[in-house]
Amino acid sequence: MRTALVTGASSGIGRATAIALLGKGFRVIGTSRNPKSLRDDQLVEGVEWLALDLEDRASIVACAQAAGPVDVLVNNAGESQSGPLEELPVDALDRLFQLNVLGPVQLTQSLLPGMRERGYGRVVMIGSMIASFPLPYRSSYAATKAAIRAFATAAREELAPYGVWLTTVEPGSINTGISQRRTKYVADDSPYKAECDTVIARLDELEAGGVSADDVAATVCEAIEAEKPRSLYARGSNAPLVFALRRVAPRGLVETITARKFGIRH
Repeated sequence: MRTALVTGASSGIGRATAIALLGKGFRVIGTSRNPKSLRDDQLVEGVEWLALDLEDRASIVACAQAAGPVDVLVNNAGESQSGPLEELPVDALDRLFQLNVLGPVQLTQSLLPGMRERGYGRVVMIGSMIASFPLPYRSSYAATKAAIRAFATAAREELAPYGVWLTTVEPGSINTGISQRRTKYVADDSPYKAECDTVIARLDELEAGGVSADDVAATVCEAIEAEKPRSLYARGSNAPLVFALRRVAPRGLVETITARKFGIRH
């Protein structure tokens, strides 16, 4: 029985992935900042729980040590953030990069030696299509998702000779309630407020009608079970069509189409 560690397993994509992996016969370890505080509807029967605070480097070390040998790591936990670049607080940027990039990278580093020595491992970074299609007023979040994908893509050939494969799954608009948990930074008197509000309202609308967490979890499992996982999997938001467009259309045109989809017409 292989062991999978899924961060942020109490809700959304993490919870759906934990359930899917249990169904495929994995031993599943899920993480939460404080597992003792989880409600009954957040717990998943069969999942073992560990505490993990990605803002705390000691917590990351402790989680990796407590987990023991891990064959599959799904880096899912993180934060969604929005706001005009000019107004994003520096401390909020520090927190976002620690949660979405540096914390997951440290956890990955802690588990890679065991995977390499055993000759098998899968690391899945849960990214976002916003890394491939950056959106105004989402610059910080897009930057973190682009960074975590770059770590995975660049390191693939380092680990592949040892049977360890890194991959990124980029969901598009997904209906997980993340709209209610997104941190927002825009002042009431900001010159950007009207346009920022338009973009975020459209984003919330698309997420409400987006693919389910179960759909994304199925893609995560596809990557895990592949003999040689691809570097990138995308799910939702007409991914096959828009990635094909991105390959052939001028960059400026893609940026304009993306902006207009969210109500920006300059």
